[in-house]
Amino acid sequence: MKSPKRTTLCFVIIAIYSSQATLSLNLESIVYHSLLHEHELMEEDPVRQKRAVAISSPAAQEFTVDVEISFENASFLEPIKAYLNNLSFPIQGNDTDLATDILSIEVSTVCRPTGNEIWCSCETGYEWPQESCLHNLTCQGHDGSSAGHHCSCLKGLPPKGPFCQLQGDIILRMSVRLNVGFQEDLKNSSSALYKSYKTDLETAFWKGYSILPGFKLVTVTGFRPGSVVVTYEITTTTTASPALMRKANEKVTQNLNQTYKMESSSYQVTYSNETKFSITPEIIFEGDTVTLMCENEVFSTNVSWTQGETGLDIQNSTEVSIYTSVLNNMTSVSRLIIHNITRGFMGEYICKLTLDIFEYASKRKVEVIPIQILASEATEVMCDNNPVSLHCCSEVNVNWSQIEWKQEGSISVPGNAEIDTDSGCSRYTLVANGTQCPSGSSGTTVVYTCEFISAHGARGRKDIEVTFMSVGDNSSHKGEVRESQRLVMEMSTVQSTTKNSLETSKAREQQAKLNITPDLISVSEGQSFFIKCISDMSNYDEMYWNTSAGTKIYKRFYTTRRYPDRAESVLTVKTSTREWNGTYHCVFRYKNLYRVMAKDVIVYPLPLESNIMVDPVEAAIPCHSSHHIRCCIEEDSDYRVIFQVGSSSFPAVKEVNEKQVCYKHHFVADSVSCPENVDVFCHFANAANNSVQSPSMKLNLVPGESITCQDPILGVGEPGKVIQKLCRFSNITRSRESPIGGIITYRCVGSQWQIERNDCISAPINALLQLAKALVKSPTQDEKLPSYLGNLSISTKQVKLEVDSFSGTLGAIINILDLFSTVPTQVNSEMMTHVLSTVNIILGKSALNTWKMSQQQKTNYSSQLLDSVERFSRVLRAEDSTISQPNVQMKSMVIKPGHPQSYRQSFIFLDSDLWGNVTINGCQLEHLQPDSFVVTVAFPTLKTILDRDVPGQNFANSLVMTTTVSRSITTPFRILMTFKNNHPLGGIPQCVFWNFDLANHTGGWDSSGCYVKEVTEDSVSCSCEHLTSFSILMSPDSPDPDSLLKILLDIISYIGLCFSILSLAACLVVEAVVWKSVTKNRTSSMRHICIVNITASLLVADVWFIVAAAIHDHRFPLNETACVAATFFVHFFYLSVFFWMLTLGLMLFYRLVFILHDTSKSIQKTIAFSLGYGCPLVISIITVGATQPREVYMRKNACWLNWEDTKALLAFVIPALIIVVVNMTITVVVITKILRPSVGDKPSKQEKSSLFQVAKSIGVLTPLLGLTWGFGLATVFQGSNAVFHIVFTLLNAFQGLFILLFGCLWDQKVQEALLNKYSRSKWSSQHSKSTSIGSSTPVFSMSSPISRRFNNLFGKTGTYNVSTPETTSSSLENTSSAYSLLN
Repeated sequence: MKSPKRTTLCFVIIAIYSSQATLSLNLESIVYHSLLHEHELMEEDPVRQKRAVAISSPAAQEFTVDVEISFENASFLEPIKAYLNNLSFPIQGNDTDLATDILSIEVSTVCRPTGNEIWCSCETGYEWPQESCLHNLTCQGHDGSSAGHHCSCLKGLPPKGPFCQLQGDIILRMSVRLNVGFQEDLKNSSSALYKSYKTDLETAFWKGYSILPGFKLVTVTGFRPGSVVVTYEITTTTTASPALMRKANEKVTQNLNQTYKMESSSYQVTYSNETKFSITPEIIFEGDTVTLMCENEVFSTNVSWTQGETGLDIQNSTEVSIYTSVLNNMTSVSRLIIHNITRGFMGEYICKLTLDIFEYASKRKVEVIPIQILASEATEVMCDNNPVSLHCCSEVNVNWSQIEWKQEGSISVPGNAEIDTDSGCSRYTLVANGTQCPSGSSGTTVVYTCEFISAHGARGRKDIEVTFMSVGDNSSHKGEVRESQRLVMEMSTVQSTTKNSLETSKAREQQAKLNITPDLISVSEGQSFFIKCISDMSNYDEMYWNTSAGTKIYKRFYTTRRYPDRAESVLTVKTSTREWNGTYHCVFRYKNLYRVMAKDVIVYPLPLESNIMVDPVEAAIPCHSSHHIRCCIEEDSDYRVIFQVGSSSFPAVKEVNEKQVCYKHHFVADSVSCPENVDVFCHFANAANNSVQSPSMKLNLVPGESITCQDPILGVGEPGKVIQKLCRFSNITRSRESPIGGIITYRCVGSQWQIERNDCISAPINALLQLAKALVKSPTQDEKLPSYLGNLSISTKQVKLEVDSFSGTLGAIINILDLFSTVPTQVNSEMMTHVLSTVNIILGKSALNTWKMSQQQKTNYSSQLLDSVERFSRVLRAEDSTISQPNVQMKSMVIKPGHPQSYRQSFIFLDSDLWGNVTINGCQLEHLQPDSFVVTVAFPTLKTILDRDVPGQNFANSLVMTTTVSRSITTPFRILMTFKNNHPLGGIPQCVFWNFDLANHTGGWDSSGCYVKEVTEDSVSCSCEHLTSFSILMSPDSPDPDSLLKILLDIISYIGLCFSILSLAACLVVEAVVWKSVTKNRTSSMRHICIVNITASLLVADVWFIVAAAIHDHRFPLNETACVAATFFVHFFYLSVFFWMLTLGLMLFYRLVFILHDTSKSIQKTIAFSLGYGCPLVISIITVGATQPREVYMRKNACWLNWEDTKALLAFVIPALIIVVVNMTITVVVITKILRPSVGDKPSKQEKSSLFQVAKSIGVLTPLLGLTWGFGLATVFQGSNAVFHIVFTLLNAFQGLFILLFGCLWDQKVQEALLNKYSRSKWSSQHSKSTSIGSSTPVFSMSSPISRRFNNLFGKTGTYNVSTPETTSSSLENTSSAYSLLN
């Protein structure tokens, strides 16, 4: 006897009952007493027992009762199950209720503790219903759950039931093709041929499908043409996984006679009762928004919708939207939404999900009816304060969302509406008085409209005309009116026209027109394409792109811009893949109105260059021999492949090896000269005639006698030869299902190939790396990322030993994390757990040796990993989440509106003996946007790994703590951190952060914006003005800001600069005073022009130097921009000083060497200013243009040219040192010229002295300036002695004083001009005895004590009497002119 209605929960008790009393069940009379001696360990759930039903009829009835029993001691479970299974039925009731018999008791659901969770699973023959699997958490990795089908295990009991239910039969409708000719006898089931086919096929089917769980029966149902298509049905009690079904199909093929030629790839499976198809609403009116929902317990989004009458696939349009997603990682849910439905959408709809050979199909019929409204007929109303009622009723009574009354006319007479939801009617009562019907308005007609609005948007209306009559007008008609009010209202059925709401009507009036890229978009994989969609209106609420399946495109792929008269969106795909093949919709939404334009994209298969594997990567080939070369891909598509060797091309031979397809060529070395290096490429061309070139294969043709290493896989090689080989083509052990990746390097040592570097990637990680590379190009990135992160976490645990041994696998995992971190817009707690679980393994202490190997190979994995974790933490959306692993911990907090509490997090790593705290005051958090997330991640071992990238420094062992905020920070921000002090007695602590822009974007520690707040024996407290990854350094080379050396350098700099600026200003004043006296000839004029520009350039440079120091020390607003400007001008004007010195030297060289050549003053000035300012300007602009876009123009701790990252300082040092060398060379040439003049051009003793005087200025100033920056260059290097810092600071600060003394006051003409001006004004009486300037001895003359001191520097003493240059010969003229250049 079977129960007509069965619901199961833990125990299923079938009882027959014939009394009117309520069924009562006493478990103690059923269950063995010895198992229940501790009554408190078992309690009956009275709520569950309320399912027992009272019987109103004395006839025997059968019921199913669900009972739940809970145990505190799990050991009771198995004895009770055994006892219940051994009971014999029926069981008679007790003495008080003899009419109740228990027919059977079955255990359906068992819950067991697993870790910290309770896992509830179904017993044999039972399964969780689809609703329970969909709305509850399933057990991860439970063996009893078939992938993609009904779950058998849930985490905890569903709070509202139902529980496991008895499994019903599942019928699989299948088909397979036989590649034999179809005969008409196969249509006749009684023919011998039909029976022979049926017998043979069913025999093979039974042997193959008997391995399916719950298999019962298989029957051939018929044959149809198309070769021969066999249709058959399999009856099972449970669904089978795709892998198991494929295995069963293979067994069928193996057991069937080969003469049937069964096509193994033609199997198709259709499930008959696995799809839940629902339609909302049940009653559909014209104008409703209707949702057809299809649910399958299959992990797939490959769902299509078809309209049965037309057989055409339904695509997204303005009226129809399709959305498909996967819930709880196991249930596919597809929704077909029909907006503003009309009767044209009536008919049968088919929902079909395809997964491998499985097809899940279901169909439902959609009926659409108009809204029929019955309303009062036109009537007349007397304005005499008597109530009159208008009535409206819907013919079909549903739960109307709203019934509205409106009126339209020249007079306003409002009424009172009453709605009866049970009957679907509304009454509108009018009470008109004389004031509402003024004189002259009698007979006015007002239209009253009743409008019915459904819960899903449909609208139906009916108009009622009401004529208002004034009291006293047409009194004879008054009685007729009142009589008509007493008449029974006659109803008429009128089909109303469905209309949208007023808001949607207005929106429809301003509906946008869309235009989309008209050209056919047909590309091959790897190529780019874009689709432009233009709306002629810009006032839209939302714009997005989606696929034909309703999946929204990730926002990174398109940009949208508004213009005053239009809006446009451009979908741009830089690297197309096969996933982009399909139809794409440009959707503009305004309120509830959607405007959609579709565009088809055809993407032809073509392998990407990075996916083409070449063998060999590099190989040596003996001259006049041959070698096999190949290019392989992971797909079997119809490509045309040729090999190119130089200008020659050769066909390829295709070879298929499981999933790998290789194209081979037998390369013959006789075709080219020897020895030679040959580059070989293979070209793949597809059906669209697009091609891609593989990476090159480098073949080195070598003489055979020099070969010592030989290997059938690696090839041959000379001693010391280094080759690279793809790991999958090497002799490294690999998996057949998932080949290993990466490159392995070999070196020929003696007669053997030895591994020099192993960068191989384990099989599961290599597979994930390929998926990650494809994911960043996929239009559905967000959907795939959670499962990919979970797979990465699992795979990393599986290959932990390889992570601890091989840097290739480690690097691949970091590259995968880096690629994944660029995808999400938000990350939940589960995804972040997967990320940190992966990070925990690769940062384990056992992996530190692998990190050391990778850093010896100059990789940047540590900085890349840190950057990836920061990106994940910035998009984390999990309230107050905590994740703790041995090698990484994470804590987060969400900022609530109002006055947020302070952010305080602590991290303790006992194994590493490290701890740290992070604090952000509440007042700082108030400036953040509400619902922002603050996340801190701490690493105990990452510091050791990062420090290896910065050699030559002593670092503290401390935590690395990275803190991020999900929203951008627009106001000044301060974070406080405390680190454990592991070196209380050694080194100076320094608070630093990891700057990813340093060292050419490879990263490095930087102290900008951070300072030490407090140091104790146990801790170091830091305060920083920004957020990123922080730590502390202990470096003896980093001077303390409060140290004596730092203070001394600051004092020297500022005092020296003051003297320098005053000296330069004095020099300019002196030049202005004596200008007319010292610039009477061309060469003297040019010499003083150079001196004035040298002085002015150095003066401006010193001023900018002070500005730069003030910007950096005091951190003024906009300090970064101002610091860039200060650096540029200091660079430019310091260079100008040197280039004007070069101009001065070249002028001297020109006047002495090119004696007979004369150039005009204007040309000389043009050359001088071009060289003095033009060259520095070009160098400065190139320097800032090349480095500032990458933000490596300046140093991080000063407004001056960068050295650590780009060596931009060389743009100053190199030109300056070159000029020093050139000027010193010119000085030597000048002196040589004077000491050894040419024949007939020997100067007199007086001329020699003059020319020595000429060279003094340039000979003194050039070395001083060059020596200054020589010391400056020495201070750049790490660990430089403090003496270099002090000497450089002294020389640099007093350059102005040097120029005043040696460039200005040392000039005898300047001295004479000053003396003349000085003696004429005040002291003429004291010099009356002097007869000429030549006989006087002024304070600045060469015989004065001061001048003698300067001359002693050059080994010269005595008195110089300078007379006016003679002009008797060209030689003398030019020598004197050269002398004037520096005097």
